[in-house]
Amino acid sequence: MPYMNSSDVPGLTEQQKQFWLENGYIKIPQCFSREKSDAFTSTVWTRLGADPNDKSTWPTEKMNMPGHTAVSAKEFAPKAWAAVCELVGGEDKVEDWCKDWRDGWIVNFGKPEYSADDPLDLRTLDNWHNDGDWFVHFLDSPEQALLIIPLFSDIKPKGGGTALCTDGIKLVAQRLYDHPDGTTPFLAPRGSPDIPKTNPARREIWRNWAMNPEKTREKSFVEATGEVGDVYILHPFMLHSASRNLRREIRIITNPPVSLKEPFNYDGKNPNLVEQKTLRDLGRPEGIPDWKITSPRARIVPDRVKVQMEMKQKELERLKAQGVVVNSVEGAKEHDGMYPA
Repeated sequence: MPYMNSSDVPGLTEQQKQFWLENGYIKIPQCFSREKSDAFTSTVWTRLGADPNDKSTWPTEKMNMPGHTAVSAKEFAPKAWAAVCELVGGEDKVEDWCKDWRDGWIVNFGKPEYSADDPLDLRTLDNWHNDGDWFVHFLDSPEQALLIIPLFSDIKPKGGGTALCTDGIKLVAQRLYDHPDGTTPFLAPRGSPDIPKTNPARREIWRNWAMNPEKTREKSFVEATGEVGDVYILHPFMLHSASRNLRREIRIITNPPVSLKEPFNYDGKNPNLVEQKTLRDLGRPEGIPDWKITSPRARIVPDRVKVQMEMKQKELERLKAQGVVVNSVEGAKEHDGMYPA
């Protein structure tokens, strides 16, 4: 059943749906106010132990911060949440634990040697990947049903906006279709016994795809720029990379996950918009009812969780020293390992 919006929250337009089917992402503008954003990010500098007016105190380049508090996505960004629900076929399909957005900020400061006059070629970035280091990937995996990028700072070109490669969706989908046993190495979780964290094979295929003009067209590369309150919603197979913040203006985003209660269904009967995009890129718009996984699903606690727990304790100490009381997210401990890096 399609997601039904309330009368004051518009659904996706036919133009947005068509853009999704062609490109695998949509940008929803002005989903939350600058005031809401400022309130939610108000403790970021205290947590970082840095001075916003002294760049010598800024951490070098990028940092994935742990989450402390949360807001209801439906209340905080109703337009974005309505779009999410419409893409996956309804709010009832979404796991309850991921209906909140947490303050696990992903900040990008750039480096002191960077300049806004430096060239930026997205194809040559070295962080190309597909999200989901906390489960074994299959074509129909429900754990990472969408990738969301809310903008909590203005992001200008060359300002560290996430780089997207829309042609990557087809490449990832085909690789997963060809490996129903879940053994494809480039999507094995970090820390899994068959693909150790130190093994470069996990990212080498992604890099080769992005850097190979025969695999990915120049026009398929996009820089996720915009203003505070804009929200990008990406297909789960979107190839993307952290970019270079050549402007040296703090960039703040999050990547709240969307997980489904049940796996995607590719039988071709009433597919949602995510399934339609996958089937279209596989050249099977009519469906693939005979496809099925051939090994058990599995979730894994990635190595980064321990690092983020240590960061969280340090942040709490800084907040306490400033007299800031933080109420932990209910159920946060159970799902700390399920948030994307």
